[in-house]
Amino acid sequence: MGSGTSLESLNIIMKQLFILLIALACSFVQFSSCDKAKASTEGNNIDKPTEPDRVLRHVVLFQFNDSTTTEDIDKIESSFAALKSKIPEVHDLEWGLNNSPEGLDKGFTHCFFLTFKSEADRDVYLPHPEHQAFVDLVGPHVKDVLVVDYWSD
Repeated sequence: MGSGTSLESLNIIMKQLFILLIALACSFVQFSSCDKAKASTEGNNIDKPTEPDRVLRHVVLFQFNDSTTTEDIDKIESSFAALKSKIPEVHDLEWGLNNSPEGLDKGFTHCFFLTFKSEADRDVYLPHPEHQAFVDLVGPHVKDVLVVDYWSD
């Protein structure tokens, strides 16, 4: 009985070792697959969220005088939109009319949204002759203006 028990114990130990080796192999394969998936997505950023480059936003809101005509506003809109093609430091420009149903606009009807890559670019834009010509154009028609600049994250 002594040698039969030893053989039985050895058999149990061998089975346990075999199960342990299979578990380790499965863990290694799973870990290795995760590393490969991670490496493949790191290169192309398909599943990995990326930090966008920070940009400087310049938001301009206009409230026009009651006496400003539709033709005046049309000219102001097109003149502002044209600044992107006239001033290279303007990275992007979009604009639109207020469409909020909340009634909190305080009379501001137009929003112009400019994007700059740096404060230096914005600092070129502000005194730029094309921008100053626009300021001269819009000045007599504006009841109030609100400007906010912020860095996007």
